[in-house]
Amino acid sequence: MSEEKKNNTPLDKKELEETIIQALKSVYDPEIPVDVYELGLIYEINIDDEANVEIVMTLTSPSCPEAEIIPVKIENAINSIWGVKSAKTTITFDPPWTKDMMSEEARLELGFM
Repeated sequence: MSEEKKNNTPLDKKELEETIIQALKSVYDPEIPVDVYELGLIYEINIDDEANVEIVMTLTSPSCPEAEIIPVKIENAINSIWGVKSAKTTITFDPPWTKDMMSEEARLELGFM
């Protein structure tokens, strides 16, 4: 184990980003049986030098009934990752979400292919 990890400092940013993506894949839109990452709702994963994480994301619709719940689920999932100091979500509708933003896996799951 490297000195860096023994001293309880965050993983390097690339490793941390991969771990964050896995955590994002555990968060589902309750109305759609696909995770937020594969749905294409995640626009940016920003990690600063102290392992504060900001997720810039959108929702499938500005009137999404889960608009207040999904960001909290995302923050909880990311805050549970060892080495993350804090997590916050920022919601944007620019650009607006479209079905084209979904991964191939999500389109298959939802019957769009």
